[in-house]
Amino acid sequence: MTDVTLIKNADWVVAWKADEERHVYQRGIDVAFAGDKIIHVGPQYTGSASRTIDGSGLMVMPGLVSVHSHLGSEPAFRGLREEWGVPNMYMVGVYERSRAFDSSDPQLRTAATEVAICELLRSGVTSICDIGPIYENWTEIFDRSGIRGFLAPGFTSARWKISNDHDLGFTWDEEGGQRGLDAALSFVDGLSAHPTGRLSGVVSPMQIENTTDDLLRDSHAAAKERGLPFTLHVAQTVPEFHEIVRRHGVTPIRHIADLGILGPTTILGHAVFLDTHSWIRWWTKEDLAILGRSGCSVAHCPTPFSRYGHIMESFGDYVRAGVNMALGTDTTPHNMLEEIRKAGTFARIGSRDINNVSTSMLFHAATIGGARALGREDLGRLAPGAQADVVLVDLTQPDMVPARDPLRSLVFHAADRAVRDVFVAGRQLVTDGKVKTLDHQSAGERLTDAQQRMMSSVSTRDYDGRTADQLAPLSLPLLS
Repeated sequence: MTDVTLIKNADWVVAWKADEERHVYQRGIDVAFAGDKIIHVGPQYTGSASRTIDGSGLMVMPGLVSVHSHLGSEPAFRGLREEWGVPNMYMVGVYERSRAFDSSDPQLRTAATEVAICELLRSGVTSICDIGPIYENWTEIFDRSGIRGFLAPGFTSARWKISNDHDLGFTWDEEGGQRGLDAALSFVDGLSAHPTGRLSGVVSPMQIENTTDDLLRDSHAAAKERGLPFTLHVAQTVPEFHEIVRRHGVTPIRHIADLGILGPTTILGHAVFLDTHSWIRWWTKEDLAILGRSGCSVAHCPTPFSRYGHIMESFGDYVRAGVNMALGTDTTPHNMLEEIRKAGTFARIGSRDINNVSTSMLFHAATIGGARALGREDLGRLAPGAQADVVLVDLTQPDMVPARDPLRSLVFHAADRAVRDVFVAGRQLVTDGKVKTLDHQSAGERLTDAQQRMMSSVSTRDYDGRTADQLAPLSLPLLS
């Protein structure tokens, strides 16, 4: 007989009301799951239970779904990238950083992924889309961690080329792009047979400006044939916007629409720089309507953009246009609750309208929006038949009190500090705020060593021969 876990008489539950397609609060009810499935959300569960958790002082909510991340590299840039931008490239630092730093060290990738997964779990994330190169123990880390993984091996037809601080170039290798697609498809095809049932694939050409039109169409067709999500970085920088206009005479959004690669299975990261954005102010005013008509999803990741001084100027307008909005954790710290808070704050600032978004809208994006983007109607909700991806929030944690509206207390105040326990597919991965399946401390120590190795070679890769300390000086002078 399958073991049943019962959360008895929970003070607050974020339950899914299917007939209204929205989350609702319920109080003093029970949540039960057997194996990897939720079997009861409501009052007075009468079945037997092998484990009973007292729900007093707890909020039960669905696990969060992050649809965009680069776990194998971003934690290695802690202390380096937070204030690094290039003014002559519209403040963006990704091009210069990617050429100066080599993050391909397998030990770095392993440690970085473990650190990031610990951060994700501790902030209530139970499903994560991880975009990056294939490396030897990628699936093994996900298997060991217990998190639900959507692995997206990236490939491109070109690499960025940087020879100064104002000109973005490209080194093309179209045959290499095709080999990358072939390797990615072989990898994601193998995930379908993974014994855990928690791992699946996503087809991911990396950036619109780095990928030929033929490869974009071919990869989208391959994803559609397999019934897999398709994700692409697009409209993520001002230089990219102008490069696509230079090549094709249309905006990046219009171009991918013309290619026929938009649709309900497409996830766009990050679709910030539309034709109406204040950093663009293009003559057309159609990008948002194109996205809405297509039924596609947008992965919004507020943190890295805000560090450059960029924001998505109206999250709420995307929702009202019909775009399926989801959230991602694009950089360290991989704290989904902080991303929810920032998404709301920046939307209100950008739109100059407190009613542009709501906590309900943003929580929907962090759960149902992400699940739909990944093609999983059994994630991001507490309802019978859904996956038992469950988060218990401690309402007595001082930053939550008073918990008159526990989601607001969690998002605006306590964040990960109040996440007590996390279950994925019915298995408990976090207990009293501590990840049970990975050693966060050890991973951080290994990452520190790997970061030093990465920094040591920067002067040989940077176009101007600068060191890591010159590119990213310490925030305060270091006295000898």
